[in-house]
Amino acid sequence: MDESVNRIFAIKTTSKQERTVADSIYKAINTGATDINVVSIIVPDELKGYVLVETTEALNRIEQLAELIPHARAVVRGETKLEEVGHFLTPKPVVAGIVEGTIVELIAGPFKGEKAVVKRVDTAKEEITVELYESVLPIPITVRGDNVRVVDKGDEDGK
Repeated sequence: MDESVNRIFAIKTTSKQERTVADSIYKAINTGATDINVVSIIVPDELKGYVLVETTEALNRIEQLAELIPHARAVVRGETKLEEVGHFLTPKPVVAGIVEGTIVELIAGPFKGEKAVVKRVDTAKEEITVELYESVLPIPITVRGDNVRVVDKGDEDGK
C-alpha cells in the first residue's frame, strides 16, 4: 500500500439504497472482486442519496468501483474535504431540537400513538419529560428522546 494522502469521494446512489451500496462496496473489497483500496465507507443519515468513501485511490479508480456496484449512479467530480463531512462523524443528541412546549408523538412504549407536550428536556440523559396531551389528569412521563417524533414546535405555554 502506498503512503498517499487519503481522499474522500461522494458516490451518488439510487434513492434509499445508500446502505445497500455501502454493503456492496464492503463485500467487493473483502471478497477480492476489486483491488481498489478503500479505507472507510460512511453512510450519514442526513446525506440522502450519497455514500462517502475514503481512499488513497484517484477519482478514475473510484469511478471504476462505482461501475461494479449496483445502485451506485456516479461519483461526484472532485474530492470532498474532511472539513465538509466532519460534522457527519460526530453523533448528535437524540433530543436535539426538542424544547419545552414542543408537541411530540410517542412512537414506542405503552403510550405509543399518544400525543404529548414536552415539559422538561434532559440532554445529559437524552430523556424528555412529557404530559399526555389529551389526558384528564396531567401525569409527567419520562421517556427516551428516540421514543418520540416531533409533531409541532408548539408555543412556550404548552398548548
